Amino acid sequence: MPVDRALVDHVVRTTGLSAPDAARVVEDVVAFHAEPLEAYVRRRHAELKTYGARNPEIFAALAEELAHRVVAAPALSERQLRRIVYG
Repeated sequence: MPVDRALVDHVVRTTGLSAPDAARVVEDVVAFHAEPLEAYVRRRHAELKTYGARNPEIFAALAEELAHRVVAAPALSERQLRRIVYG
């Protein structure tokens, strides 16, 4: 995906980064937010499980996180989240 030149110029003006560094930062942020919903849910479920969280609290946390992403995902029920994780 090509980098939005206007966004890179804005980052250069507001941060003092060089144009190549600003472009790399923009690419990294766009790539981070481009993760598909299902991949994000599976990854975060595994991460939270690693720290000992149980499914009810994990699914509540996931629903909250998804509602606040840059491009918010649709509201998903615990059942829908469970189906993403376990199939």
